Amino acid sequence: MKLKEKHISPKQEIPIRLQEYAVGIFNTIPTKSGIKKAIKKGLVFVNGKVASTALFISGEETIELYQEELNETKKQFIFPLEIIYEDEYLAVIFKPSGIVVSGNSFATINNALEQNLKVSPLEDAIIPRAVHRLDYPTNGLLLISKTNSTTHYLSRLFEEKKISKTYHAVTIGKMNSSREINSPIDGKESKSEFSVIQSITSEKYEHLNLVELYPKTGRRHQLRKHLLGIGNPILGDKDYFIEGLVSFGNGLYLHATSLEFMHPATMKKMKFTKELPKKFKRLFPDVSL
Repeated sequence: MKLKEKHISPKQEIPIRLQEYAVGIFNTIPTKSGIKKAIKKGLVFVNGKVASTALFISGEETIELYQEELNETKKQFIFPLEIIYEDEYLAVIFKPSGIVVSGNSFATINNALEQNLKVSPLEDAIIPRAVHRLDYPTNGLLLISKTNSTTHYLSRLFEEKKISKTYHAVTIGKMNSSREINSPIDGKESKSEFSVIQSITSEKYEHLNLVELYPKTGRRHQLRKHLLGIGNPILGDKDYFIEGLVSFGNGLYLHATSLEFMHPATMKKMKFTKELPKKFKRLFPDVSL
């Protein structure tokens, strides 16, 4: 194992359990659950000995956090990704449709990130991880964190709704030119806004619309559920559809087009845009973003 961080505890008026005391003393593990997990894995030492969660800290103990050595024989998920932007804090990648961001399966975006991104040289570097989700059939821009502090910063921006996301979709049926949708999802407040960019007639669907979407909350499958709820499901959606109007063959017509946020280190506004996929352009050849 490799020593990652060291801490010497000050004198304590009242002894405190290690798993309570250690929260916040290490840059790379700021949470109680993370500390508890590290202790149980034998990665935390106190005065040179492997620590337990029952150990009490009274003062002047040397507390060390170790890192597991990488297993060179570990199976790696080789999946080339398009990198839109990368620095030592974060990255923005293009997620193709047909792959999950995270989960228990081997073939995930998170498992592919180590093969595609550079290791951050910063002290609180972590294994790169996505800080938000895109559904399995959705493609588009995905924001990745490369340090512990960046993860907390970006998570807070999402919670405070300070990261702007824009999507584009092709929807079925006649639509208003713009609208705000406030239908609750799973009993929780949810809000989406949209504007129709262009509509065309269709022999099968009567109308198809290229729609720009702005999710104001982040519920699971929010845009897909909201659009079905107003009678305009997304073309190719096999989960949220109107009977008889399901398209098979070209996948879901939902694309995460842009991300806008303040950089965690420079505090400069960052904006990234990814052009529409070819299948969108085949339906709407005159539209350019």
